[in-house]
Amino acid sequence: MIFVALLLLGYFCGSIPFGLLLTRAAGLGDIRGIGSGNIGATNVLRTGNRALAAATLLLDGAKGAIPVLVAARFGEPAMLGTGLAALLGHLFPVWLRFKGGKGVATGLGVLLGAFPPVGLVACATWLSMARASRYSSLSALTSFAIAPLAAAIFGRWHLAILAAIIAALVFWTHRANIARLRSGTEPRIGRKA
Repeated sequence: MIFVALLLLGYFCGSIPFGLLLTRAAGLGDIRGIGSGNIGATNVLRTGNRALAAATLLLDGAKGAIPVLVAARFGEPAMLGTGLAALLGHLFPVWLRFKGGKGVATGLGVLLGAFPPVGLVACATWLSMARASRYSSLSALTSFAIAPLAAAIFGRWHLAILAAIIAALVFWTHRANIARLRSGTEPRIGRKA
């Protein structure tokens, strides 16, 4: 029962649509009606409000990390299962008819909560790629591709499996971005789509 409760905790924490809630509270309307239509920090940035984008990034990361940290006291399987549930909550929130975000900030939060060195490697990769390319999507794809390898190098084999699952989900949510990267039409960070 505890394991089920932790999975539910992860899912419902993950399903809180902070980007949507913050932009509505700021009087900017429904974030799903601008840019990419996504509820994440990159699309919130397209409103021109950097503070809201930063808050969305931090809160989306926290809703991945906090359930993982809570579940950690019940063992690694509970911790990793709760992390996956949080990511699935973000991707498929019941409140938004199962149409959520792309999982980048929440996925990074899960990795940071589960084992900070792997999360930090993924975050550093994202920042480096973002600075070099100015493509949020490419930065995300690169960071999550590296995360399972980083977990394996640290000897965290179960985390490596979870990181690979997260990477697969993030690549899946970025299908359209990958197509635009290939065609050269992907918008850069900060540019309105």
